[in-house]
Amino acid sequence: MGKKKVVQKSKEELIKENESMESTVAKQASAGGKSRVEQGRIYIQTSYNNTIITVTDMQGKVIAWMSAGSLGFSGPKKATPFAASKVAEAITQKIEKTGPSTVEIYVRGVGSGRDSAIRSFAARGLNILVVRDVTPIPHNGPRRPKTRRV
Repeated sequence: MGKKKVVQKSKEELIKENESMESTVAKQASAGGKSRVEQGRIYIQTSYNNTIITVTDMQGKVIAWMSAGSLGFSGPKKATPFAASKVAEAITQKIEKTGPSTVEIYVRGVGSGRDSAIRSFAARGLNILVVRDVTPIPHNGPRRPKTRRV
């Protein structure tokens, strides 16, 4: 193993290193700081088990996201319209300062919280440009199983 060599630095070198570290931290803070986003997209994923809402800017960078499970709903209560409206309210509170005021809404899934989430966003004062249903629909899909013979 051998002895470990400890490098002694002078005060001037320590000051220079400290200044360079502070400048890089300041650059990262200014680059990663939350700036005001005017237009964005809201993705609502509803299933039979949960409701997940994601807010992004127009380039697709995630600003905020939330699910019914993260608000404390558990079990079958996560998929209810009430839970979806609560998630929509919570996410609008989260993005009030930095988030978009004009949004396009994309809805995916077959859950019961689709309409209530959209109504909650409209009631909270967001300017909704477009509501699109992007639920994947199979066009023929996989081969069906053989009929059962008894």
